[in-house]
Amino acid sequence: MSERDGDVAGIPVTRRMPKTPIEEIGGRKLKPATLMMGHGYDPELSEGSLKPPIFLTSTFAFENAAAGKRFFEGITGKRPGGSDGLVYSRFNGPNQEILEDRLSVWDEAEDALVFSSGMSAITTVLLANVNQGDVVVHSGPLYAATETLINKILGRFGVTFMDFPAGAAPSEVAVMLEQAKAQAAANGGKVAIIYLESPANPTNALVDIEGVADARNQVFGKDAGPPIAIDNTFLGPLWQQPLKHGADIVIYSLTKYVGGHSDLVAGGVLGSKAHMDPIRAIRNTIGTICDPNTAWMLMRSLETLELRMTRAGENAEKVCAFLRNHPKVDGLGYLGFIEDDRQKDIYRRHCSGAGSTFSVFIKGGEAEAFRFLDTMKIAKLAVSLGGTETLASLPAAMTHLSVPDERRATLGITDNLVRISIGVEDPDDLIADFDQALAAV
Repeated sequence: MSERDGDVAGIPVTRRMPKTPIEEIGGRKLKPATLMMGHGYDPELSEGSLKPPIFLTSTFAFENAAAGKRFFEGITGKRPGGSDGLVYSRFNGPNQEILEDRLSVWDEAEDALVFSSGMSAITTVLLANVNQGDVVVHSGPLYAATETLINKILGRFGVTFMDFPAGAAPSEVAVMLEQAKAQAAANGGKVAIIYLESPANPTNALVDIEGVADARNQVFGKDAGPPIAIDNTFLGPLWQQPLKHGADIVIYSLTKYVGGHSDLVAGGVLGSKAHMDPIRAIRNTIGTICDPNTAWMLMRSLETLELRMTRAGENAEKVCAFLRNHPKVDGLGYLGFIEDDRQKDIYRRHCSGAGSTFSVFIKGGEAEAFRFLDTMKIAKLAVSLGGTETLASLPAAMTHLSVPDERRATLGITDNLVRISIGVEDPDDLIADFDQALAAV
């Protein structure tokens, strides 16, 4: 991720970044939207190509044997920070490294890593942090696959978990951490990681990141507790930047807003080099890095990220204003219309926008929700979110179907909760579509 320029102990180092990256002009720090057009790439290194080419190669030639040894010292972890040069596409590549440089800009992260999917990113983070006997503490609800990974798959290897509601107060989280600490000690392990998802999928409940960090420091002491990782897919990186509020590791399904066109699958993880190094080592071993073509497509998408997210957010506000008082709507899980004082406070401190993904509760149950979904014409009946098109789904019957009925009820994932992801269409057309679909309920 750093500049690769010049020689290290007489060994030529491959350089993929400009010698002097342009990050400010006349003392003015450039904004992320500007940096997305060229940060981390020097056209002179690729025959003057304005855009980075796609490097479709499995392996890279070393200039000499000493360089190969030096690069592998970084790959194998004998030196921290990753390789000084390009080695093999399971470890690194020009497209992936440029993408990682640009991703880190948005969250002002020291380091970033990209993955083949959001779930491969989450899995690699957890594998880098947990051992047999450890306890994972997480907020709830989580994306169903994440919950399955933590609660069932890791459980096969002697890892246990404890969870707290997304909106829990710091004092409640502290009690949970004390209990987890005792459970870990009894199992011969440790509290390995605190895993958050905020806003939660699909309820949009917010987690108090600062409060969780305070609770961790209270229980374990400052700089002594487990890392806090957070899935920031619903709001990031434009509307929430968790590293500024106490999180150590930020995770994205880049499939969603960053990719933004429903045409790729990828994941990203950001944080300090100290937290990224062990995750990078696991990624190198199990091969969860994203491919060059996907990395290239993500770089393309980053150029319009702010435009797309801004338009989608504006559309969502207009659509939700229409839905808010509709007689066939029982409620909205939209951050722009929060009624709970505790959630309002978290939103005020952590978020810069309400996003464009929300839940709408249709009056009735599954049958009425199905009727609403089946009658839509512009909005597509599909899972996922953050694309240019508007999508709608029923989590209880789709993405969260694998979650036991009792737990779904506890988490508020009801049979009439429809998750909506607003796209960049004309907002009045979307309102007309929702109006006619609700009329059919």
